[in-house]
Amino acid sequence: MFLKAIKQNLTVKTFVSTSQNAPRIQIWTALIALLLLKWLHHLSSANWSLSNLASLLRLNLFAYRELTTWLNHRLETPPLPPPSEQLIPALS
Repeated sequence: MFLKAIKQNLTVKTFVSTSQNAPRIQIWTALIALLLLKWLHHLSSANWSLSNLASLLRLNLFAYRELTTWLNHRLETPPLPPPSEQLIPALS
């Protein structure tokens, strides 16, 4: 069931490397991602399926917003990104 859920929701089609350690790392990473998706699915007030949540999260991955706010108010536009805190050097 775990491998079926990984193949359906996380699109792991092939393994990255042929070494013995690479598939283990990829499977552990997929397990962590699947657990995070399940946790977000549990927190969500919407009745989305897990695959819909995964695809919508993929679409909003680079938008700057809080996940719990997005789960409960998913139709709102994302807020503006915060101002940059990078210091500008004084050239004299």
